[in-house]
Amino acid sequence: MPFVNIDGQQVHFLEEGPAGAPKALLIHGWSSSSFTWAPILPSLRKRYRCLAIDLPGYGKSPAPVEPPTIAGYAHLAGRIIEKVSDRPMLVLGHSMGGQITATLALQAPDLLERMVLLNPALSGRLSPRVNMLLAPHVLAERYPFLEWLIYLLAQTPLDYTDYLLKPSSFAERAHVNATDYARIRADARRRGQGRIRALCFGAMIEGDLRGKLRRIETPALVVWGAEDNIVPLRDAGAVADEWPRADLRIIPNAGHWPQFEQPGVTLRHIAHYLGLPPDLDAAADPYQEMPDIQVTAQFLNNCELGSMLNEAQRLRLASIVHVDRYSPGEVVARADTSGDELYMVRDGMLEVWLPARADVGQGTPATCLATMQRGQVVGELALLDNAPRSANLLAGPEGATVLTLTRAALETLAGDDPQMGMLMMQNLAVSLGRRLRNQNWRAARAEDPALKRRAN
Repeated sequence: MPFVNIDGQQVHFLEEGPAGAPKALLIHGWSSSSFTWAPILPSLRKRYRCLAIDLPGYGKSPAPVEPPTIAGYAHLAGRIIEKVSDRPMLVLGHSMGGQITATLALQAPDLLERMVLLNPALSGRLSPRVNMLLAPHVLAERYPFLEWLIYLLAQTPLDYTDYLLKPSSFAERAHVNATDYARIRADARRRGQGRIRALCFGAMIEGDLRGKLRRIETPALVVWGAEDNIVPLRDAGAVADEWPRADLRIIPNAGHWPQFEQPGVTLRHIAHYLGLPPDLDAAADPYQEMPDIQVTAQFLNNCELGSMLNEAQRLRLASIVHVDRYSPGEVVARADTSGDELYMVRDGMLEVWLPARADVGQGTPATCLATMQRGQVVGELALLDNAPRSANLLAGPEGATVLTLTRAALETLAGDDPQMGMLMMQNLAVSLGRRLRNQNWRAARAEDPALKRRAN
């Protein structure tokens, strides 16, 4: 069972993702565990080495010796980052975990590369419903005998957990998988953690971050369920007023667990922010290693197709293109084949050849129509109108390294991120416009005697 020892404190964690990938630390909330991140991990681990911890006193981590505080948990998270990584890390926090993450950003901003907060308890003040119904229950659990009695009651028909938990945690019309809910419920009633839950209830109030948010410099995405009855939207108002640099997103028909209630929308916001690749079908190429993706994304900054995209969008595009290398003169694509791919020249050149024809007069030889240089796009017209290719594409005299984007991947990106799809269409339109102007200029030059003489 994986544990990390931080200054004598054992912390249990789940670790998933490529060994050499950038690292991400995931911090759950009050009365929960690392299971909080079950809907997020499958997408996040494609790009990051994820460490989802159980805070001391929760999940499988033993309780801390000293009474827990938000600042203390934040310090512990910082020490974990220092121990497992030699560079700043992405940190994700849910509920109390979001408060811990934001506190760490104030304590040690150099340890965070960026952060994603889900329904963060920034003020530490929970909703009136929680304070009225849950607070007495939580305070009673401070005492081992009462905690044991409540635990026994939870095994009988007199159990009131669902009455307290469901309306507080989930939106009225949201549907949460029964298995997932059972696990969330089990974490909320885990025996032996009543004292920690009670102490953290007060620690969140003492960890109030209002008035401090404007000092946070770490880039942040803040996602909130619009019907959160545990950490109400008034804390989102503090984000809007005090933390204008944070990217605040509100999800309708979601409560305190948007990753379980509205996983598609929640993941879409996170994927856009982090530049995670979209989910493609099983036939898609395996994802590239992160260093290769970063090189490709940097190239896309100066490529016709990627010129209007932001950093996260270029990362998403870079993660799903094929990188192919061709020898001098090797065929990249043939005329009259399906045009379901477009090509971006990363190195070398691509030559566009009109095939020889024997059915016109005395026949016509193959003709080189254009030479595509580094950063240029070719094949987009056939891809867009779903027509057979009209020319052969050959690698130039020095060969070529080509990025290939399939129609299926382009459609997935456009459907997943409409703004990104629109920008890519604009880029393709600009590319086609430049090519047409160049061809018109060349045609005019070939027909104008004065231009011919000047060229000679």
